[in-house]
Amino acid sequence: MASILEALRLAAISAQKRILLPEYYDERVIEAAEIIAMQQLAHPILIDIPVGVQAPMGVEIFSQRGDAVEWTEKAILAFSEARAAKGMTEEKAREQLKNPVLLAAVLIKLGYADGGIAGSVATTGEVLRAGIRGLGLSLGAKQVSSVFLMELADGRVLSFADCAVNPDPDSAGLADIAIVSAATHQQLTGAEPKVALLSFSTKGSAEHAHISKIREALSYVKIQVPALKVDGELQFDAAFVPAIADRKAPDSTVAGQANVYIFPNLSAGNIAYKIAQRIGGAKAIGPVLQGLAKPWMDLSRGCSVADIVELAAVTAVLSR
Repeated sequence: MASILEALRLAAISAQKRILLPEYYDERVIEAAEIIAMQQLAHPILIDIPVGVQAPMGVEIFSQRGDAVEWTEKAILAFSEARAAKGMTEEKAREQLKNPVLLAAVLIKLGYADGGIAGSVATTGEVLRAGIRGLGLSLGAKQVSSVFLMELADGRVLSFADCAVNPDPDSAGLADIAIVSAATHQQLTGAEPKVALLSFSTKGSAEHAHISKIREALSYVKIQVPALKVDGELQFDAAFVPAIADRKAPDSTVAGQANVYIFPNLSAGNIAYKIAQRIGGAKAIGPVLQGLAKPWMDLSRGCSVADIVELAAVTAVLSR
């Protein structure tokens, strides 16, 4: 059976999307762009190229295009108009869009590229702010969140959310994370999402305000997406192990077979994915940002070239 990464690579090759990599001043990004082009995962675009560095074969350099100035002026106008209510002027927009990460986000919004990847140099906060200010939220989304694809040793692929963005979402925020994570899981894996809202209680085995939040989130999800297979509150073992699900939640359509796991807060999600990765041997792909108008990914500043290439494939698939 092909790995999820191989499946994503094949889908990306078929899609042939334009992916912007704004941090051209990072050697890892330049090398990754060259590999992306060579493997035909996407059409990679660097905002610029450092002086004295030759552009890699097959990689587009935005600043060297004949219409780069025209696109930049479009971006300045669009950004100033979109944020005029917040006091943005063309002069201020021109200055702020000297930031290549923010410029990339606005160019993607305008249709110059299909998606983007940043964060090898910029902090997560800077990448998120550029995405929110430059792209805006997708229709119906209430916030930006994240999901990790977790490929287990036996080949199964799960989604864990939110592991990177929202410290302590309320019940409505948790419901939003569940809904968008289910959609992301289906888009990336092709599998029907079965969503478990996790807690330290299973179906009333304990009572606490934290559990009430999970139950409220479940109600919100069922109202907004009635066809989605979702249940909670569930402990992880009840959501993951069929035999335990039979004992703890026998009437659940999700328990024992969940493939999308929604953690109650960022601490739980971040700890869980790292335990699964480091002790369980799972392959973690992400974080994949969700809720923005176009695919916009955040790298770790400690990322490898391979990490950037992998996330380019994910970005291309989400751009379809």
